[in-house]
Amino acid sequence: MQLALRPQTVARLSAVCALLASSLAPSAHAQEVVRLGNLKFAHYGAVSYIKEIAPKCGIKVEESMFAKGPDIMQAIVAGELDVGASASEAAIAARAKNVPIYVVAGFAKGGARLVARTDAGIKTVKDLKGKKVGVTRGGIQEVLLAAQLGQAGLSFSDQPGKDVQIVYLAFPDLNQALMGKNIDAMLQSEPYASQALNKNFGTEINRPYDTPIGEPVRTLVMTEKFYKERRPVAEKFMRCFVEATKTFMDNKALAEKYVTQTMFKGQVTKDDFEDAIDNSPYSFDITAAHIQTTGEVMQKYGIGKMDKVPTATEWVKTDLLDAAKKSLNIK
Repeated sequence: MQLALRPQTVARLSAVCALLASSLAPSAHAQEVVRLGNLKFAHYGAVSYIKEIAPKCGIKVEESMFAKGPDIMQAIVAGELDVGASASEAAIAARAKNVPIYVVAGFAKGGARLVARTDAGIKTVKDLKGKKVGVTRGGIQEVLLAAQLGQAGLSFSDQPGKDVQIVYLAFPDLNQALMGKNIDAMLQSEPYASQALNKNFGTEINRPYDTPIGEPVRTLVMTEKFYKERRPVAEKFMRCFVEATKTFMDNKALAEKYVTQTMFKGQVTKDDFEDAIDNSPYSFDITAAHIQTTGEVMQKYGIGKMDKVPTATEWVKTDLLDAAKKSLNIK
């Protein structure tokens, strides 16, 4: 049996619904949008996860994926992003060109391997003499490769005639080139480096952390405008970053599932993920000293085309990170 409501009752119900809708509107509006630029790597997974927990942090995060760090910096220059995740090389080169950014955290360490073809007979860096070595231009891997070859006393260029010929390729293309024997070795990011090892077409020469840079720290950067003019939102974002990162540190099963299934749609295996994160653990912290040293190595080898290395103490700002860690009782 259907109940027939009187017109007056319908009118009252409509008024109540409208009142409820209007009362809910401010809370929905209060979720301010943060535009995040990110890269598709295993150790960038916690940064990507921020958007999943953002609503409970009181914000909405819109994530855009880019091919490499310098592309994120270009998007920042164009006013399309508030926050970006990249290797330190891209951030340093951008700041040297007066791009108004601050480094506010470090979200992963390491994340690189020097890998040779299994049949190339290459055991050490010095064995790369006379070989073709692949790397992605505009990534920290390029800086690490230059430092490795420099330490070994090897000259290098992307043109023939030097001890080592550099071949510039995108991250996924490096694996294809190594498998196809178009290059002899590569300095590759994770999880692609681990995939080469697990699929047996690559063998590890080293983890290239014996240069003055040490283990490279990936940088979370904010625009100066976002950091200064939207401070309450920046604080919420940073707490969300710390919470997402701590979640991935503590819950390895969740981290693995999110990276292998959500980010890589099953193209990365459990073993690939575990090996990648073993070489690129999630983290929070970064220092001005690390950024300064990285910038000086870049300038030494002519990477980033900088007239002057930006003074790290002027643009590495960890106050938001420190406050977020304190509020969440994380040391």
